[in-house]
Amino acid sequence: MDEMLTNRAFLQVVDSGSFSAAAAELGVSVATVARQVNSLEARLGVHLLHRTTRTLSLTEAGKLYFDRIREVLHSYDSVKREVASFQKDVKGLLRVHLRHSVGNQVIVPALPGFLDKHPNIKLDVTLTDAREDLVAQGVDVAVWLGSLEDSSLIARRLTPGKRLVCCSPAYAAKRGLPDHPADLARHNCIVYRARSYDSSWRFTKGGQTASVAVTGNLESGNSAVLMTSALNGLGFVMLQEAMVRAAIEAGELINVFPDYSVSSTDADIALYAVYPGSKQTSPKTRAFIDFLVLLFKEY
Repeated sequence: MDEMLTNRAFLQVVDSGSFSAAAAELGVSVATVARQVNSLEARLGVHLLHRTTRTLSLTEAGKLYFDRIREVLHSYDSVKREVASFQKDVKGLLRVHLRHSVGNQVIVPALPGFLDKHPNIKLDVTLTDAREDLVAQGVDVAVWLGSLEDSSLIARRLTPGKRLVCCSPAYAAKRGLPDHPADLARHNCIVYRARSYDSSWRFTKGGQTASVAVTGNLESGNSAVLMTSALNGLGFVMLQEAMVRAAIEAGELINVFPDYSVSSTDADIALYAVYPGSKQTSPKTRAFIDFLVLLFKEY
């Protein structure tokens, strides 16, 4: 017999003063309530109630058990309500992993607005380009580059990952701007270093694709390093539009080939919001996903 039911039946009998009144409150038969209380006493090995034809009272053991189990069930019900509220309210600790580049340039500056809208959320933000085990690390949401390999995760595409080739006005004034993508072979290019990337930049226009082998005096697997180097006039760089748009609008970078689609890999370069799959995604996770989708809607 369910232990929770027997304990609740016992409490109701004491609170109501009789088995019949308790049965009426619980919506069951008197015989059911009697069986539940008898089962509880048998399991504990003590009598909890003095029963007569007219009166019902607690034994010494019954008084102790009544006081303690009422506290336990009250705490249980309180915790259950509190936990259930996490499926209704946007609140709690939200652990987020963001890529360095897009995290620093796009997402982190927008977080105050997210927290203003959801004041009961506490954010724990980590900047990393590594694909960690989200479940093992207790991460609620991550922003990753490229498609998923783990089918236990859910991915929501944020942006197709459009790239732009840029340089600073200072570099352009010193070395000039190329007229054609092939001219980049004669310029200093800052190259992103990763397993699925190479040093050839692909330019597509009108259905035609040209590949240009670029070289330079700096390579890095960190997009923030590439961005800073380009801003300081080192050379040409290929970066996500989301990362360089503000700098282009501020006149700090020049979009060199606006009529071309550019890439340095055949791999999927879209940006995704990734989170562990479950039957019930928490409101705090859904709120952050919605925030990211809206943030990247214009890219």
